[in-house]
Amino acid sequence: MLQVRGASRCFGALTVFSDVTFDVELGTACAIVGANGAGKSTLLRCVVGADHLDEGAILFDGEPVDESSPTFRAAVASVLDEPGFFPHLSVSEHIRLIASAHGMPDASEVAEATLDNFGMSGAADQLPVTLSSGQRRRLALASAFVRPRTTLVLDEPEQHLDAEGRARLADTLNAEKAAGVTVLLVSHDPELVDAVADFTIDGDSWR
Repeated sequence: MLQVRGASRCFGALTVFSDVTFDVELGTACAIVGANGAGKSTLLRCVVGADHLDEGAILFDGEPVDESSPTFRAAVASVLDEPGFFPHLSVSEHIRLIASAHGMPDASEVAEATLDNFGMSGAADQLPVTLSSGQRRRLALASAFVRPRTTLVLDEPEQHLDAEGRARLADTLNAEKAAGVTVLLVSHDPELVDAVADFTIDGDSWR
């Protein structure tokens, strides 16, 4: 489903990563690990089309990644940088809107179930500005899981989550894999990596 071939990215004289090659098959999870500054987040941005390689290629379902492609945008759900939320919509309204915009049948029911899965039902009527950092992270994840997807691209999804939230996230990602979803994530949590990843890539070796 996802193929990275000879991927390199530079910012001026700084090589962020070089000659990175790997595949992530349907229903499997790849975790990219390593120190901060290794280029892991930059690679994820290239995978979703938010940034571009200097050399190499990233293929999704055999075709070069094209962020403008409706097929690509419908298939790939991601949580990367701190996401923006609709400031005047409650948590439940925000999630229902995303579900509806992506054509999910029974959007209200799907939104309610997704919020419950991420432990956000108690905050359903709150505005985003009132949420804690952990709750905002859960809302960002719920925004990705409430829509159709065949691939998940997640940058440190465990960030700001407590132990219960991390365990719930691991269970959710394993359920996604069982449903045939491809998962690519960056993580600094060895327990999450051990619980979810079928293989890991060491970002410290890229430069």
